Amino acid sequence: MLSVLKADFQIIFERDPAARNWLEVLFCYPGLQAIVLHRFSHWLWRLGLPFVPRALSHLARFLTGIEIHPGATIGKGVFIDHGMGVVIGETAVVGNYCLIYQGVTLGGTGKETGKRHPTLGENVVVGAGAKILGNLTIGDNVRIGAGSVVLRDVPSDCTVVGIPGRVVYRAGAKIAPLEHGQLPDSEAEAIRYLLDRIELLEKQVQALQNQQQEQEKVPVLVQGRNCRLSDRAIEEFLNGSGI
Repeated sequence: MLSVLKADFQIIFERDPAARNWLEVLFCYPGLQAIVLHRFSHWLWRLGLPFVPRALSHLARFLTGIEIHPGATIGKGVFIDHGMGVVIGETAVVGNYCLIYQGVTLGGTGKETGKRHPTLGENVVVGAGAKILGNLTIGDNVRIGAGSVVLRDVPSDCTVVGIPGRVVYRAGAKIAPLEHGQLPDSEAEAIRYLLDRIELLEKQVQALQNQQQEQEKVPVLVQGRNCRLSDRAIEEFLNGSGI
């Protein structure tokens, strides 16, 4: 138990540049406080003690804004950064060295009994406001973008973004947990592919119209504004203008 608590304490200095000294971390980090209280309530829960574990988790929620059911299994070195609004359900499993930001929900999808909450592998990063719902398995080294809603299993070593969450593989790419700016934009990529296809079709139509004009000497229909990747409005959207 002491080695686990030590890992919970040390990981904060590794992942939060604002952590300056041990006194500040002990008294001013609600994520650490919630984890410590959960480990005690989880121990009581496994002993089968009624009421007390739930009351202790309720107290932790009041003090930290983080709700962790005493039945949830939390690995070592888990860091809940900021933490306000985090909810972790009864049968959830969080692997070692996961990083969870504020507003994250590891919840269920109905009133079924048994295993009904997600299982996170090791070194998983869950961005702010993300929701992982149901008895899902999230592989090791997965990154879940802020605001994503994950409803299906996610294999290891990839990134999930969007609503519902879409898997984007990053084979061989090692990204630091705090580098949120490197998350891909799957919707913009899909639109880019469609624009490439439209541009190709427009060129083919233009070539056919030129050929018809030469052969039949008839005027070409008035052309509308062609869609080009160089158009300013399209470029601004694809490049995330206004973000």
